[in-house]
Amino acid sequence: MSLGPQRLLGFAFASADLLLEITQDGAISFAIGASEALSGSAETALVGRAWRDFVDVRDRMMLEALLSGLKDGGRGGPLVISLAGAADGVERAASMTAFRMPGNAGAISCAFSRAAAKETHGLHDKAKFETTAAALIETAKTTGLELELALVEFGGLAALRKVLGSEGSKELEQRLTAAICSQSHGGNAAAGLGADRFALVRQKGEGVEALVQRLIKLVSTDASHGLTATGRAMGLKADAPPAQVLRALRFSLDNFIKDGMAGEASLTIDEAVDRSIKRTLVEVGVLGQAVHEKRFQLVFQPVVNLKANSALHHHEVLVRFGDDASPYPMIRMAEELDMIEPLDIAVVEETIARLTADPSLRLAANVSGRTIVSPAFVVAVRSMLAKSPLAAGRLLLEITESAAIDNLALADQHLKALRGEGCVICLDDFGAGAASLAYLQQLTLDIVKIDGRFIRELQHGGRESTFIRHLVHMCTELGVKTLAEMVENTQAEDAVRRAGVDYAQGWLYGAPAERPSQPEPSVPSPPAKPAARRVGSVDSWG
Repeated sequence: MSLGPQRLLGFAFASADLLLEITQDGAISFAIGASEALSGSAETALVGRAWRDFVDVRDRMMLEALLSGLKDGGRGGPLVISLAGAADGVERAASMTAFRMPGNAGAISCAFSRAAAKETHGLHDKAKFETTAAALIETAKTTGLELELALVEFGGLAALRKVLGSEGSKELEQRLTAAICSQSHGGNAAAGLGADRFALVRQKGEGVEALVQRLIKLVSTDASHGLTATGRAMGLKADAPPAQVLRALRFSLDNFIKDGMAGEASLTIDEAVDRSIKRTLVEVGVLGQAVHEKRFQLVFQPVVNLKANSALHHHEVLVRFGDDASPYPMIRMAEELDMIEPLDIAVVEETIARLTADPSLRLAANVSGRTIVSPAFVVAVRSMLAKSPLAAGRLLLEITESAAIDNLALADQHLKALRGEGCVICLDDFGAGAASLAYLQQLTLDIVKIDGRFIRELQHGGRESTFIRHLVHMCTELGVKTLAEMVENTQAEDAVRRAGVDYAQGWLYGAPAERPSQPEPSVPSPPAKPAARRVGSVDSWG
């Protein structure tokens, strides 16, 4: 096979498993390399095919955005793309770099190398992007790759969505996602940070203004739409420890979400580290003072017993800070600043005080996975219960998965000790984290609370229904009860009943309130109260 001089120049930059040339009309005109091993198809079978047939449908728009944005002499990628299904049924992925060689009739030279399968085919949420970006920064320390964080804010997106209507807006979002991902490192390092703000990690080099102009052209199909965008970049070469880098990324993204391009910019990640450390010192003081002075409020949401005509079973205690409707940012910050244990102890103390004041209550307090491995926490709870014997047997502790438990054996020792004091133990948000099954296997539990995302889809059947039924069956065999959260309507309640779930919580029975209240009746006729059993077991709770 003869290679022309332009092709030789086009492929000179490549060290890859497979080389392809794509013509201006989208056809594969040339293929050489280990095509069968990489894609499942021989090189001869690729020539003449459209490149779209070579790529998984989920990544076609992203790759099209990359290719259409290349000018003569321009290079794009690397992007990790999933390849179209081969005859052998094996899912394959490749890292691809593209180069448009001048004087080659508009053809694009593409180099493919083996890559691991992708985790996602779209934009990350903020939390996932932070960890992805931090990992790339650590990798760059050893590879020497120079990366930067690009922040992009579009103008006119809201107006354009309104003009395009529902169908047009759906296509717009697809183009927007594809364009942003196509410019990110690996095609898998980009995030949506709201309706018009985005972040991506990319290789350092090209100016951010060129990136912004390319994104406008890729997203908007009509110049009359008036779409605009602004951007700025921050170098990601860092000497700081990984934990500080992660906090600095969060600091920069939080500022961008809050203030957009009007906010203060950092030139480098190390500069952002310095600023985030200063903010952290302030936050430690503010949070520590709030915990010490117990400047938080408790609200109570009812949990019902589905096996007893939806009668009240207990209330979950939820913490609120000031006017913030969601406690999660503050709790997350407390975990990151190693201040979650004092907060958990303060909340449990207030919960036990409520139990002592009202002997009819049964309350569940949340405890972080970080806190449960602390011997000091067990000592504190034991001391509280010793001083408030009326609370014994009426306190449930929900172990949250917002922070991973790094020592399951120690955690189980502590849970057994707390159960011995009469506490009931619940694992919160089961299914939300990868460690859930390990927790269920290695921790002594009374209740498993099923993550709400499964409950939302349960009423529609499908995989969620199968998952819940098998989970309930497994828990029943282990002697563990199940609790469904986010039960918002009677259809969801019927679905969890059919699946055999024991308890339910959600707006169907009542929103979090300042005082514990009876649930809204969803099924008539009052239940018969069962006889009490062993203190500290969930059976004694009815």
